[in-house]
Amino acid sequence: MTKYSKFTIEYLLDLLLHNGWIGQEQARGIKASYLESISVRARARGGGKGAGGAVKPETSSDPLEYVIGLKLPVPGDTAGRIIGDDALARLMAAEAGLEYRRVEQRDLDLELVTSILPHSFAARHLVLPLGLAEKQLEVAVRHPFYQTILEDVRRVASYPIKPVIVPDGLLKKLLQEIYAFQGSVAGAEHMYAGGSPMDLGNLEQFVKLKSASEIGEDDQHIKNLVGYLLTEGLNNRASDIHIEPKRNDLLVRMRHDGVLHDIHHLPKVLHPAVVSRIKTISRLDIAEKRRPQDGRIKIAGRAGEAEVRVSTVPVAFGEKVVMRILDPEALFMRLEDMFFNQADLAKWNQFTAQPHGIILVTGPTGSGKTTTLYSTLRQLATPSVNVTTVEDPIEMIHEEFNQIAVQPKIGITFGSIIRNILRQDPDIIMIGEMRDHETAENAIQAALTGHLVLSTLHTNDAPSAVTRLIDLGLEPFLVSSTVVGIMAQRLVRRICKYCVDEFVLTEAAALELGFITQGDLSLKRGRGCEMCRNTGYLGRAATVEVMPMSETIQQMALKDGVTAAELKLQARREGMITLRENALDLMLSGITTIEEVMRVTASDE
Repeated sequence: MTKYSKFTIEYLLDLLLHNGWIGQEQARGIKASYLESISVRARARGGGKGAGGAVKPETSSDPLEYVIGLKLPVPGDTAGRIIGDDALARLMAAEAGLEYRRVEQRDLDLELVTSILPHSFAARHLVLPLGLAEKQLEVAVRHPFYQTILEDVRRVASYPIKPVIVPDGLLKKLLQEIYAFQGSVAGAEHMYAGGSPMDLGNLEQFVKLKSASEIGEDDQHIKNLVGYLLTEGLNNRASDIHIEPKRNDLLVRMRHDGVLHDIHHLPKVLHPAVVSRIKTISRLDIAEKRRPQDGRIKIAGRAGEAEVRVSTVPVAFGEKVVMRILDPEALFMRLEDMFFNQADLAKWNQFTAQPHGIILVTGPTGSGKTTTLYSTLRQLATPSVNVTTVEDPIEMIHEEFNQIAVQPKIGITFGSIIRNILRQDPDIIMIGEMRDHETAENAIQAALTGHLVLSTLHTNDAPSAVTRLIDLGLEPFLVSSTVVGIMAQRLVRRICKYCVDEFVLTEAAALELGFITQGDLSLKRGRGCEMCRNTGYLGRAATVEVMPMSETIQQMALKDGVTAAELKLQARREGMITLRENALDLMLSGITTIEEVMRVTASDE
């Protein structure tokens, strides 16, 4: 392989041959088709205006792009993976003795990166400075043959150069995003650099807020910056975007699969204009900075359409903004795809088939309760059924539901509105949350008068919901007679299907983690790749605990001082699969990891 001094199709084919990924005959065929594609392109360019651009080959003249576009299968791989840019980058790095790396934008100092090389040079030659390490400038390249270009970079940067092989697609994506994003940041910072930024050093300075007239939001750079953040969140499946003012900078964090990640550190001077822009497009009062506000935005991008719920709240160093991205595909799911255990799905369908009664979904914030309720309601909402919801706020507009937003300022609360909607001839009522005695009592009355009521409750498991309702002041006999069933829910992160690996968990290691097994376990985990942002996880799955209100449990609920532990013991005798047991089934089936099981669920002991 050392005979090559430049990047050619022959080099790539020899690399694949040397590693046994293609055969000699296949290599000759690929080379012939590549040369033919080059010839076609040359003829197309030489055809002049008379050709009218009739010849437009879909293949690339770049050797790396061409081989990637062939989508060759990885030999012996049962998962059906192909030889893509990641695999080729690993091979080239190993052969050349260079470091292979997957780079995340959040790991880079964007100001340093963009100050070393201009966008035109970086984009033309496909090189990207990554940062300084041990007095060397690390530079991302797509193949090992960059000697001349790296020498130019060395002269400009005045540092020794350390090339790092980065997958082709990832490098191009980083180049596009970093320079476009940093260009908006730099332009906006330049515009606002002359003013004095709002910097609340302590709470005593909290009242020293600028007026709306002092903060312009019509700057194109700010529009681009906010638009980029929304697009990045939508394309990367973020559920929340946090804009957090700190003492010296503006922190942008995004929540992916339930976990927050630091994404950007922006100049503090941009904070007022960014917040003002978000308030404007979400129809909030840009002059009001001392009170929390709530608004909505409808966005559309390459990843589809979504609604964004905006919340602002004053904190020590300014206003914090949280934008929750409500993806219709995530909120409305097929129930068959949500339940891993078919027995649990059958129980849930039995609950929702009842003509009246109360069905509860319990769990902490972010455990998927709303998704379960919305997905269930969409299944139940036929033309012959009137579905009415009471929410705070309305998560996602759906035409088949009659949705009412709670507005405490004008007396529309969960408790008060239920009495009114009973006059609207509902068949099914969804209450966003049972948070007080009035709401719970009115829900009981709705169930007693022949309505099916679905709601949520904040408890750790399903049996605790019974004692929680009694603690809210409801009579035990009313709870016993109206509650049909309860489901507790959590979300565990799914192992990324693009980088899944198998490993063996020994019996001793399992015992250290608190699991008793009979022998070693063959489990799966994610290595980390571009698709999962190097986390090893992509998407989430529900682990549930479904408890029907059997006659025995109804009788136990009538007893004074009954505990959740006693109810849980009886429910398990009757076949209830707990949150931990369901999560372990997901782990053994290769859907999630043992770390997720430990993180999300509590022991049943």
